[in-house]
Amino acid sequence: MPIADFGAQPHASFDIWSDLQQLLQFHFMQNAYVAGTIVATVAGVIGYFMVLRGQSFAGHTLSQVGFPGAAGAALAGLPPALGLLVFCVGSALGIAVLSQGPGQDRRAEAAAIGSILAFTLATGFLFASLYTGFVNSVYAFLFGTFTGISDGQVAIVAVVAAVAVAALAVIGRPLLFASVDPDVAAARGVPVRALAIAFLVLLGLAVSETAQITGTLLVFALLVAPAATAQQLTARPGLGLALSVVITLVVTWLGLGIAYFTVYPIGFFVTSLAFAAYLGARGVRRASRAAGRRTTVRA
Repeated sequence: MPIADFGAQPHASFDIWSDLQQLLQFHFMQNAYVAGTIVATVAGVIGYFMVLRGQSFAGHTLSQVGFPGAAGAALAGLPPALGLLVFCVGSALGIAVLSQGPGQDRRAEAAAIGSILAFTLATGFLFASLYTGFVNSVYAFLFGTFTGISDGQVAIVAVVAAVAVAALAVIGRPLLFASVDPDVAAARGVPVRALAIAFLVLLGLAVSETAQITGTLLVFALLVAPAATAQQLTARPGLGLALSVVITLVVTWLGLGIAYFTVYPIGFFVTSLAFAAYLGARGVRRASRAAGRRTTVRA
């Protein structure tokens, strides 16, 4: 639903307080910021581990299977968010199961991910052929929206986020160990395989809730870019996690605000801001390395 449906198109000014009042005068925007804050926090934490573990391809695939899930739910007369959740978590479990057995390495996982991606996209095409009306009901899940976030959706997002964060708090330390050096972790009795499965499920949960804000086509950016930015700036896990969450929050808040004062989708602004942050971090790191080399030469 475009902003114009609520009245005249709002315009930003140089009066920050006035802009904030405009931004939060409608209940749907209040819901958007609450849901966006929850989503950004989870995306920042889960995304950090995803990038650290080198599972960006898995995150990309889970973001793509969300749309067929939403379309299938609409076809069945169910809430699209439910289909999104079922397909994302189900695909995460599928990746974990199909990656087992001989050849448990990146090649086996990549093959499983590619197979699931192809099947789910074909399923989405089938849903589109069976029910042409799904475009209007799940369009927001492609490109993101904030005008239609209800109180019920905020509650669902909060519950999913609480489950994901609680689970990650339990497995966080061994997961970090298994992510940095899986062979040593396995030798010390860390259940590396079980942690990998649990993390994929958490990643599916994070994707399913994040897509409700950014859309399935752009959820990948919110999971990857802030985490990658944080890891460009520091190698310390604690600081990196904190930076990842902070960057994701800032990108989401700014994206919501800019989208409100324009007629363009939020996903574009969130993605652009996240990418700009990543490029900036790369530039800072490169400049720091150059300065370090100059200091070494002079010494």
